[in-house]
Amino acid sequence: MIYEQRIYTCIPGRLPALLKRFEEHTLKIWDKHGIKQAGFWTVLIGDGSQDLHYMLVWDSLADREAKWATFQADPAWHKARDESETSGPIIANIKSSFLRPTAFSAVK
Repeated sequence: MIYEQRIYTCIPGRLPALLKRFEEHTLKIWDKHGIKQAGFWTVLIGDGSQDLHYMLVWDSLADREAKWATFQADPAWHKARDESETSGPIIANIKSSFLRPTAFSAVK
């Protein structure tokens, strides 16, 4: 398994719009394409109060490339993204890292 850690830094005040888009639209579209999430987090204490952290689970990099490409091309995704940004852009920056569990990790 490969885990993708993604961190979205929102434009100030726009984190609620991003959370709403994930909850109401993005997760359903991911389900359609077989994209599995391991969890979502916001910052309780510390830097990054405008950040959304989440992790995705992939069988391989090839699995990720195929599923992510079909998701990105999905008209339902484009519609949800465009409608959520009618009041302006939401995301200022996206960071992505691909992680491999260690032999002693509780997560495999």
